[in-house]
Amino acid sequence: MAIFKGAGVAIITPMKDNYEVNYDKLDEILEEQIAGGTDAIVICGTTGESATLSEAEHMEAIRFTIERVNHRIPVVAGTGSNCTATAIQMSKEADEAGADAILLVTPYYNKGTQNGLIAHFSKIAGEVKIPALMYNIPSRTGVGMTPETIAYLVKNVENIVGVKEASGNISHVAEVMHLCDGNIDLYSGNDDQIVPILSLGGIGVISVLSNVAPAYTHDIVAKYLEGEVAESRDMQLRALPLIKALFSEVNPIPVKAAMNLMGKEVGPLRLPLTEMEEAHKAALAEEMRKFGLKLA
Repeated sequence: MAIFKGAGVAIITPMKDNYEVNYDKLDEILEEQIAGGTDAIVICGTTGESATLSEAEHMEAIRFTIERVNHRIPVVAGTGSNCTATAIQMSKEADEAGADAILLVTPYYNKGTQNGLIAHFSKIAGEVKIPALMYNIPSRTGVGMTPETIAYLVKNVENIVGVKEASGNISHVAEVMHLCDGNIDLYSGNDDQIVPILSLGGIGVISVLSNVAPAYTHDIVAKYLEGEVAESRDMQLRALPLIKALFSEVNPIPVKAAMNLMGKEVGPLRLPLTEMEEAHKAALAEEMRKFGLKLA
């Protein structure tokens, strides 16, 4: 059984002006996401600024989210690291805290060969009972998983059930589905490729767009899965200018700016991420207005 089908929000981590995690605001946006029809919460991923959270902050944000969501929708905990031992420790803690699944990014900087990736993911998954999703995003990590590596892990490690695919390479994704005979939970990691990946047998998206348009993103997937393919496609295409604006600078710079423009007061970013350049922010605000989002 899939962890979720639909749109899981890659949720931002709100900050106070002193750069501490703002748990009151996180509670507020979790409730907004659930009310908006989001199908899962993905906490402490790239969009959640996991790279600049301490391990203690990282785990506290995961525990807080699990407690507040309280089984209403699945919570997927981002517990990946370029240190296998660290990823194991965080994954075990997330499992014990009640996460529904873990999301494991490929090791970055020190990378590893394909054999190294197999050993890394196998070791982490073997230490937990809950399902694990791999996260393939070579543009961020500097290392990509081959379709053969993804297929091997899904076929040979019991609780590795799927992949968040953000390679941007549809031919690569098609090969993954071919090698797995479709027996893999495939999620788009790119908001501009939701429908293309659904067409190859995907079951959802882990989405940045959902932070500002949860119901809309949910509907893109739901309509496709219900057979309303043309309407889903049209919704995907209509959202492209906004999606482009949300990635006009390094994620999550634009999406945090967008939420602040909407009056959600999610606070600043931690360095080395900086506030959005004014020209880009103005273009983002214009696309948000065109899309129909209300600005403060």
